[in-house]
Amino acid sequence: MSLRLKIQLIVVLLTLLFIGAVLALQYDAFRESVNEEVVAANRVAAQLLNRTALVVASQGTPAMLGYLQGVGRIRSNEVTLFDAAGQELYRSPPSQYKAGRDAPEWFVDVISPRVTEHAIAFPDGKLVVRANASRAVLDAWEHFVELAVGAVLLLVIVNALVFWVVGRAVRPFARIVDALKQLESGRFDVSLPALHGIEANTIGAAFNRMVGVLGTQLETEKRALRAEMQLSDSRELARWVDHHIENERRMIARELHDELAQSVTAMRSMALSIAQRTRAHDAQSEAAARTIADEASRLYDAMHGLIPRLTPLVLDNFGLAEALNDLAARTRQAHTGVQVEVDIRLGDTALGSDAALALYRTAQEGITNALRHGHATRLSLALHASGDRVSFELIDDGRGLSADWAARPGHHGLTWLRERVESLGGRFTLQAASPRGVRLWAEVAAAPTPAAHEAADEGSRGATR
Repeated sequence: MSLRLKIQLIVVLLTLLFIGAVLALQYDAFRESVNEEVVAANRVAAQLLNRTALVVASQGTPAMLGYLQGVGRIRSNEVTLFDAAGQELYRSPPSQYKAGRDAPEWFVDVISPRVTEHAIAFPDGKLVVRANASRAVLDAWEHFVELAVGAVLLLVIVNALVFWVVGRAVRPFARIVDALKQLESGRFDVSLPALHGIEANTIGAAFNRMVGVLGTQLETEKRALRAEMQLSDSRELARWVDHHIENERRMIARELHDELAQSVTAMRSMALSIAQRTRAHDAQSEAAARTIADEASRLYDAMHGLIPRLTPLVLDNFGLAEALNDLAARTRQAHTGVQVEVDIRLGDTALGSDAALALYRTAQEGITNALRHGHATRLSLALHASGDRVSFELIDDGRGLSADWAARPGHHGLTWLRERVESLGGRFTLQAASPRGVRLWAEVAAAPTPAAHEAADEGSRGATR
């Protein structure tokens, strides 16, 4: 139901209630007016005829009959003359006022007053005066019809006027609805002009503000979506670059270990051989050969120290547990005053190469930060497996985190580690340890065991069968 129809129905209902109230009040007025007129006329006629009958009755019934015939009809009364035997001698003639017309029976029933009758007796007859409200009721009926016709005309005129006024008032709302439909269809550049009427103009202004805010929010969301897509692309690119860097570092480390290390070892061996052969007859050549051997030995040691920094070959060959033990041993060797405790409980749990490398890099970064920035003297490494998850924890006794450490620039290594772990579906946290130091914790998913793979394959084959 439209607003216009609702208002129209309300106006019709109110108009009908008003007309009903007016007709009800007028009904009471008609009824009282008819009652007063008929009762008063009947009482006056009865009193007049009562006085007259006393005078005329002494002359006999014929004299009374002549008197009544001379008087004719009395307003709102029926006069009947009976002789001593009860035979009707005279009845008032019918009224000529609006002759042949009468009010409807239902209206007569609700308007007519209670019928009153007066009987005047004399020696040789009886005179009966009976109230007759038919003409007064007919007048009331005609007034009632006029009032009803006027009420109907008023109802029609008022509703036609209201229909026109309401239609003019709600006309701007059609434009608002059309604008809303355009907005629903995806047109966010729609706007409304100044509309007629305070309410419509207020709604139109609010609609324009809403469209403006909506357009701004959509543009902001588009920018955020583009930024998120660019960030996602950047992360994908970073992961791709990181993957290739790791491959290149692994390749370089293997080249250093397999090729250059052997060459340096051969150079040292040949230098020592030359020094041995020239020791008896050429001291200068012997010294030069031994210098070459010493430099080759130092180069070999430096190269072996560089290889774990490039990539942990022990991780590829022996797994994460041995790689962490090797990292702890090299840390103790490089920092003689630092205690490193290792607690590894993996059981039969296996880790994928990416997850193992991520945890190893986490350990490397954590140890470097603890020694370089926290000046820690004690480190505790723990690697535990629980169900299908593997967690790594590093706790140091260093200076700990400053209150504004997260707001300071840098921390790129930690950010890189966090993104690397989370890209594998893991979790990464860095927080202050108690009573001092830093707790670094990371968790990744374990790789499915071969038995699990076999069970899954067997289930697939069973389902196929």
